[in-house]
Amino acid sequence: MDNTGVGSFYRDHLYLYGKKNSHGFSCANSFFSERFMKRSNLYLLVEGAVMIALATVLSLIRIYSLPLGGSITLLSMLPICLFSIRRGIKWGVGASFVYSVIKLMLDLSEVLSWGLSSLALIGCFVFDYIIAFTVIGLAGMFRSRGKTGMIIGICVALFLRFCSHLISGTFIFDTWLPEEWSSPFLYAIVYNGSFMLPELVLTGIGGFFLCTPRILKAGRK
Repeated sequence: MDNTGVGSFYRDHLYLYGKKNSHGFSCANSFFSERFMKRSNLYLLVEGAVMIALATVLSLIRIYSLPLGGSITLLSMLPICLFSIRRGIKWGVGASFVYSVIKLMLDLSEVLSWGLSSLALIGCFVFDYIIAFTVIGLAGMFRSRGKTGMIIGICVALFLRFCSHLISGTFIFDTWLPEEWSSPFLYAIVYNGSFMLPELVLTGIGGFFLCTPRILKAGRK
């Protein structure tokens, strides 16, 4: 066998050996990446569950409650807002949706006692609970703009919650309009604003102090 044949033989085997090892390293990298993603998602689920639980507990601490729903709480929306800011609106909306269902379950007996019709009851469930609390998860929409963006995101999310309650008050609870009021829309603004404005202010202040560079750094990961 001449030198050319020997060189070709070794080059072929080195190529096949390198190809096999490259495939092995690729499989190992894929395996560890998949495990890392699963652990990362598990961590996010646990963090989200903690924030939902904290928000639920804080919602039970009511500074002031209105007769037909709505209350000023001890920063009950802030944990969901912070979770959305830290982890993005996809995870934030997921957590806030779960929170909305929990809120509905906690208030279900009270809502059923109002004597609403079946259609009005469904509308109340959707606009006063599911949509109203799910939009809180949008608080992280401007998180890439720093602390200012975080505060703006919190305010926008709470304003959207107010709009959802406003729709409910205008079209579902219009038959309960007090005699001294002629416009269901204006009454809904005043009624829902009486608890949503303090909630917005308190949550915004809480967010101002808690939206630190550490929170922002975690949100960019």
